[in-house]
Amino acid sequence: MPVSMVGRADHLAELVRAWSQLGSTPLPVVITGAAGMGKSLLVAAALDAFTPRPDLVLSGAARLHTPAPYDWLAAVLSRRTLDLPLPPDALAWLAQLPDAPRERFAPDALLRLAVRAVRTMVGAGPAVLVVEDLHALDPASLNLIGELAVASEPPALLIVTSRPPETPVVARTLARLSGVPGAIRQHLGPLSPTDVASVLSEVYPSTSPAVAQAVHERTGGNPYWLTELLVAAGDEKSLVDEPLPEHLRLAGAGPAPDLTAREVEVLTCLAAGMSNKQVARSLGISIRTVTVHVSNLLRKTRSASRTEAALWAVHNLTSR
Repeated sequence: MPVSMVGRADHLAELVRAWSQLGSTPLPVVITGAAGMGKSLLVAAALDAFTPRPDLVLSGAARLHTPAPYDWLAAVLSRRTLDLPLPPDALAWLAQLPDAPRERFAPDALLRLAVRAVRTMVGAGPAVLVVEDLHALDPASLNLIGELAVASEPPALLIVTSRPPETPVVARTLARLSGVPGAIRQHLGPLSPTDVASVLSEVYPSTSPAVAQAVHERTGGNPYWLTELLVAAGDEKSLVDEPLPEHLRLAGAGPAPDLTAREVEVLTCLAAGMSNKQVARSLGISIRTVTVHVSNLLRKTRSASRTEAALWAVHNLTSR
């Protein structure tokens, strides 16, 4: 059962308004938030609410584990007939077809062809371009999205969802999109205790404020974790008393830990299976400093071991 769109009414209204007022040039909409905050749910609700309904929606995302050049465009092309006015070899390469030629086009030329492909598909528009999980996209896709945002055409609402940037190239792309005149910038944070109570009342109408507060503390106001807890709980009492499902416990369900940039680096190294000595060598810090960071990470992620912390990292630093 999906969590209803509580706490996001203003965000949704802003997206609907942007679509109704779309002009002749691309308008970027940048939606950021941690995993599970409802970015995709918000986009889906907006697409349903747009008036008039979009004639064309081009949507794509990264392959999270094996990203390849132009992943976003390849995902879009996989759902369409490949009849675009592009050189066949280039189109096959952009679409990531298995029989695509080994020889690559020059990067600048390929980027121009990718932009042309999108413009051709949109035509006179207007259209909606949806880019899911920009934080996981390959550099070529990031370049393409950046070029589409600043182009004089096509007339399209360019909706981008992303986790907060963890690499400079993603940060630069988000800044580029957000810097376009008129661009819309939204960040989805946790649901408030009132929002959580509103969701709970849809399932358990007599939910008490105390139960709602306890559930908010258990889930940290994360809509995905709230949904999973509602699915796992057999009754209202279980929302508070039963242990959290294993995948939520490993994912760190509860208030999101406030990790420093260095702690994120150390945690990423742990997820890669590095020892403290290897982490120290990789980051250029002392083993003693690594030990302190690991201790803090175990506490902040509520992990009983390095292995648990590494699993937490896999769910929270690299997953959707």
